[in-house]
Amino acid sequence: MSEPMVYTGDRPRPIAEVKDRAARIASGLRALGLEQNDRYAIIMRNGVGFVEATLAGGLIGAVPVPVNWHWTGEDLKHLLSNSGVKVAVVHTDLLPAVRKHKPDHVQIVEAETAPEIVDAYGLGSVRLTGDHPSLEQLAVENDPVTDPNTVPPNSVIYTSGTTGLAKGIIRDPMDPAWVPELATAIMDLLKFRPGEPTLVPAPMYHSSPNVHFIWAVSLGVTTHIMPRFIPTEFLRMVDQYKIASTQMVPVMFRRLLAVPEEERSQYDLSSLKAIVHAATPCPADLKAAMIDWLGPIIFEYYGGSEGGAWTYATSEDSLARPGTVGKAWRDCEIKILDPATDEEVPTGETGIVYGKPGGFWPDFTYIANDEKRRDIARGKFFTVGDIGHVDAEGFLYLSDRANDMVISGGVNIYPAEIEASLHNLEGVEDVAVFGIPDPDMGEALAAHIQPRAGVALTEDDVRRHVRDSLAAYKVPKVIVFEERLPREDTGKLFKRRLKAQYWEGTDRISG
Repeated sequence: MSEPMVYTGDRPRPIAEVKDRAARIASGLRALGLEQNDRYAIIMRNGVGFVEATLAGGLIGAVPVPVNWHWTGEDLKHLLSNSGVKVAVVHTDLLPAVRKHKPDHVQIVEAETAPEIVDAYGLGSVRLTGDHPSLEQLAVENDPVTDPNTVPPNSVIYTSGTTGLAKGIIRDPMDPAWVPELATAIMDLLKFRPGEPTLVPAPMYHSSPNVHFIWAVSLGVTTHIMPRFIPTEFLRMVDQYKIASTQMVPVMFRRLLAVPEEERSQYDLSSLKAIVHAATPCPADLKAAMIDWLGPIIFEYYGGSEGGAWTYATSEDSLARPGTVGKAWRDCEIKILDPATDEEVPTGETGIVYGKPGGFWPDFTYIANDEKRRDIARGKFFTVGDIGHVDAEGFLYLSDRANDMVISGGVNIYPAEIEASLHNLEGVEDVAVFGIPDPDMGEALAAHIQPRAGVALTEDDVRRHVRDSLAAYKVPKVIVFEERLPREDTGKLFKRRLKAQYWEGTDRISG
């Protein structure tokens, strides 16, 4: 078996070297005053430096806080203050926003923006400023820590903040006795194996890719990291490096399928044994198209950053039950509760989805917001805010986010249903449906649509399609065509940005 490696794009580094450098960086972080249970931010794009910075803190018991590097305004200011971080490890090109918004006590460690990252994002010339200690200095000028933690703390993940300021999730310390079971569960969930290369194409600040790379590298699995997801580059890497497993989000599926079939067919993807997806709902037709192309290697799990995976679906499950996100995974449990009474609803009826994670998954709270943690709990179960139902066989189907539900004339409307319908309209590339103020009905529906390149859609096309497939009251009142809808690299849609223009000046905060 060849030596396991970590690749950033096409640049390899042996995992043994990655771990040695992390142990040296750990000494450097300790010298900066970072101690057990202190938090430190990682504001970096995908790459081996992100891996080393993450592993380093854990070796001294410090808690990494991976940050969505797209945040440059109030979201970033809130996180750097709310999290209580003492140090921020920052790529050079991301320094201006961090310097502007960080509290005075936060020290910066500057990380070189690697050439392959510069190329992927077209950043031009990016050089270390020399104004701060660098990650490379910490890696070469320090001896490795001699007393490393055997069970590193869990990362503090911040939710995306699509309905308000992001919340930091603090997990309880991991019981060392749980580690073997958790490792087995993660490998079962993400389908990677020692000796079989795995690929991380999604942003590593997000919880799922974060768990993916940490466990893969820790277990000695050769790990390929894409600085940025580019469909043809993904196909090339799978072909060239014989990738066996990867974790993606549905927006990546759509972009892959947009590559002309004759171009896709030039790549040998036969090494792929599993593509696992999560983070945002996947339209049933999109998943079916992926399975038709690549075979029954598409797996889905549903849960949240707070509680990990709750359900799991195979390709066979998805084809037999379009729209399902699977059955309860391992020893997890799912309940559907009536939002008015908190009573469990009958099979097939819609309510708020509550889950109870597996016994090996640590409990959590939110930074400076224990009340919010209590609010979402019902005994040992809690909700991440989704609406759905469970069928007679125990398969879960999601309707929408509770915060996205629109009440128009006293009728509950779930935008996700309308979005799913519009995804089937020829020429629609992306769509967001949400509620806007209406003087008569309380709320009305707005649809912002991103047409496919070269396609001319009309409002009448949209209204006719929805009217033909759904009830008349679900036809959007306002239709806006956008060049591009605002999505994170994780695929999550920033509906708050779209809603704000309609709700500004009202007594309601757009959610």
